[in-house]
Amino acid sequence: MTSPQGFLGFWETTGSAKTFTHPLDPALLDAYVPRGARVLDYGCGYGRLTAELAGLGYGAVRGVDVSAALIARGRREHPGLELMRCPGFPLPFEDGAFDAALLFAVLTCVPGDAAQTAIVGELGRLVRPGGVLYLSDVPLQNDALNRERYARFAERYGTYGVFETPDGGVFRHHPPERLRGLLREAGFSVQKERVGVVGTLDGRTAERLQLIARREPAAAQSPPGPASG
Repeated sequence: MTSPQGFLGFWETTGSAKTFTHPLDPALLDAYVPRGARVLDYGCGYGRLTAELAGLGYGAVRGVDVSAALIARGRREHPGLELMRCPGFPLPFEDGAFDAALLFAVLTCVPGDAAQTAIVGELGRLVRPGGVLYLSDVPLQNDALNRERYARFAERYGTYGVFETPDGGVFRHHPPERLRGLLREAGFSVQKERVGVVGTLDGRTAERLQLIARREPAAAQSPPGPASG
């Protein structure tokens, strides 16, 4: 649930005690990711969804997060899971090591453009061609509370949609096209979109956007240029 750069202190302290609420859609996952798939849960936090995946019968699942406190909590609560703290990139896996990856409510915890691009780009390296990235995150909301705090913090952070919470967290809500664009830039093609409502860390609710994206073959990502002579 955290970024490889900056704002980590919250997730080593206050944030590490939070109960995460962003739910998996098992039917959507099942439609695109077979049980035998090698799955990476990036930004796994304390392993909540990693454990759910294992419970659904996904036997080759690994969770990764940058927060030492969250990984320690996950190992206490789910001692049978493969959870690893990885504070930066590249992650210690070979290119194409996974058939699928989850990115659940991670980008909302990463306010900076460059860090977001780095995360999705690294997953583009790790998911094999033809594999799937299942992204679920929070788009820009249209209620009065969120509109007010987007406007209040826009000058400080330089991005409309970034805001602070009273307990010290910094979060970001996104135009949907921003999320789709990050996937395209990393070599993914969106196959399916779903919207819904989820609980938030502060006990409210928010609209969410789920995107299933397939990793394109290398030839499709980088078409050859004109022949030179």
